[in-house]
Amino acid sequence: MQAASTLTLAFAAALLATLGTKFWLASRQIRHVARHRGAVPAAFAGKVSLEAHQRAADYTIAKLRFGLLTTAFGAAVLLGWTLLGGLDALNVAVRDAVQPAWGNMAYQLALLAAFSVIGGLLDLPFELWSTFRIEQRFGFNRMTWKLYLADLAKSLLVGTLLGLPIAALILWLMGAAGASWWLWAWAAWVSFSLLMLVIVPTVIAPLFNKFEPLADESLRARVQALMARCGFKAKGLFVMDGSKRSAHANAYFTGFGAAKRVVFFDTLLSRLSADEVDAVLAHELGHFRHKHLLKMIVLLFAFSAIGFWLLGLLSRQPWFYTGLGVAPNLEGPNDALALVLFLLVVPLFTFFISPLMAQLSRRNEFQADAFAVAQTGSRDLRNALLKLYEDNASTLTPDPLYVRFYYSHPPASERLARMAAAGGAP
Repeated sequence: MQAASTLTLAFAAALLATLGTKFWLASRQIRHVARHRGAVPAAFAGKVSLEAHQRAADYTIAKLRFGLLTTAFGAAVLLGWTLLGGLDALNVAVRDAVQPAWGNMAYQLALLAAFSVIGGLLDLPFELWSTFRIEQRFGFNRMTWKLYLADLAKSLLVGTLLGLPIAALILWLMGAAGASWWLWAWAAWVSFSLLMLVIVPTVIAPLFNKFEPLADESLRARVQALMARCGFKAKGLFVMDGSKRSAHANAYFTGFGAAKRVVFFDTLLSRLSADEVDAVLAHELGHFRHKHLLKMIVLLFAFSAIGFWLLGLLSRQPWFYTGLGVAPNLEGPNDALALVLFLLVVPLFTFFISPLMAQLSRRNEFQADAFAVAQTGSRDLRNALLKLYEDNASTLTPDPLYVRFYYSHPPASERLARMAAAGGAP
């Protein structure tokens, strides 16, 4: 009883602390961006128009204000699932309806599926508003209702075909592998994640977008020469029809091992010159040279191992359930229930380490920038970054504390200043 009460208090304190911090940081960002809306920063004068600067400010503020609403709603939903008894009621309903006729595994998979479906339905209005109102208002959304519904149906199908087998395997291990089940489950999860790195770019992504070989022979030759200089081999160079969903632009590497490929958004190629495309690709190659992806994968797997180990400890403790508003099953397994509870509450207790991860990501971006400058010079990378910041309506005047807490990429002012300090060509 004492342990359950302690967990309840810790959970409530973490929820309040996380919610308060998110609101405080978002409010700071809104005020800071609004305060600097009236003038282009001196470092960007003559390079970014006042109209583009103000559009970015308005877009940033609109997303932040909407984010305040979604954050508050998410906290209310979390409280509803836990201390207010929502998950307990769902568990009883699914257990009574499924377990007697179909058995324990069917009941547990049904609980995971029901929880996922309800969560998706609760999030759906916010996703629709974000896509068809906010993104539409600022000229980014190109998604039609037909395409949206098709994407939704495909996502549900892919999620079911991939999610149910791995969920069933982990649940089976939780019940059959003894005290060390978490180690076997972690190994299964790592294997599944590595498999996804191979099949997502080659099988799943083409279900949603068209990937055509880069047709521009001159650009292809430049890109291949750059990759050869950097020692990078890819299975292909592809152009993705990102413009059918959004006006945002990007380029990325995807895949693992022999499945590695370079993907350019068509929106990016239509906006950047060949030299600027080289610079953007050189930045991505910088991530490859410094092994950033590999390091992040190893770090993710290490965190997931800790998570599975912790779940292994908590899932056997009755106070873990009762302290979060759920009565554990007296007859039958609690593995799916433990998994759902763990996924619900862990983000609260890990929220305050997110600045460390953001700092690591920003450091990686600076290293990739430095590599790109060494390969192509700073002029083209600077011009490409300015175009991408403008096209994506990224604010040039973020609040410094908000940046330190959330930003995975350094703000434009810091990136350009770092290039100048490194002695890159203007």
